[in-house]
Amino acid sequence: MKAIQARAAGDPDVLALVDLPDPEPGPGELLVEVAAAGVNFIDTYRRSGVYPVPFPHVPGSEGAGRVVAVGDGVADVAAGDRVAWSDAAGSYAERVLVRADRALPVPDGVPDDVAAALPLQGMTAHYLVASTFPLEPGHQVLLHAGAGGVGLLLTQLAVSRGARVVSTVSTEEKAELARAAGAAEVIRYDQLEDLTRDLPPLVREATDGGAHVVYDGVGRATFDASLASLRRRGLLVLFGGSSGQVPPLDLQRLNAAGSLFVTRPTLGDYVATTEELRERGSALFDAVLDGSLDVRIGARFPLGEAAQAHRDLEGRRTTGKVLLEP
Repeated sequence: MKAIQARAAGDPDVLALVDLPDPEPGPGELLVEVAAAGVNFIDTYRRSGVYPVPFPHVPGSEGAGRVVAVGDGVADVAAGDRVAWSDAAGSYAERVLVRADRALPVPDGVPDDVAAALPLQGMTAHYLVASTFPLEPGHQVLLHAGAGGVGLLLTQLAVSRGARVVSTVSTEEKAELARAAGAAEVIRYDQLEDLTRDLPPLVREATDGGAHVVYDGVGRATFDASLASLRRRGLLVLFGGSSGQVPPLDLQRLNAAGSLFVTRPTLGDYVATTEELRERGSALFDAVLDGSLDVRIGARFPLGEAAQAHRDLEGRRTTGKVLLEP
């Protein structure tokens, strides 16, 4: 099979298209023909060495496709079924092994590309608004990178729960996408001279005194502004670091700023069981089918152009979801 291999830690040029043997499903595993694989920031962290992984390795953990074979002990999935997944290592390939208990059944009516775009970013958006800080009517939200893959989905889910969303974006095109997703206010941070100084007053004005919760997947570049944009006893949810990792935090800053809270969640802890995983997946697929959730595919690349997909993602030149299609 064709697959992308990261030969060593480094920039996107370390990614190469190679021929590898087809994997064989072991007990409890599915062999899936990949229809589309999701490209995510965590893939770039692993490729660059921010997150330690062995090299060489096949990147990617998300996708959708059709089961072509099942291993021993698999009872609830059969060859021919369509599935999606968020945590199957080696998804930048024509075929991948997926644990049967981590597979999401894809209902009829959900296209392969949409199914591939939802698991990681969709379930991330879902746990952020439903579990980490359960949004309710009247909550004021600040969301960074509101036109990104998580951002567009999170905005729609937040608004559906009655929250009011203020998004930050970097271009007018992205501002239009954020508004279309339901953002009540959009702030162009590229027009601010000093983000930490200039953003919080705008947020406090837009949210009547500060955000109840800030969802921050950008990290180093936005963290200080995020803290300063919260109202008393507000929560900063740091769920990613696309601009770099946040330095260690002096906890006394939380006291001085109004008894604030900070959390650094990860998807794995919110889909730890098969039941919770499939509940979140089903909620997202149901929202797609009833028309309440629009999934934007912002860019598609052939499998062999994975390096360019990484360059565009890291260069913040993408909106919505980025896919590789074997």
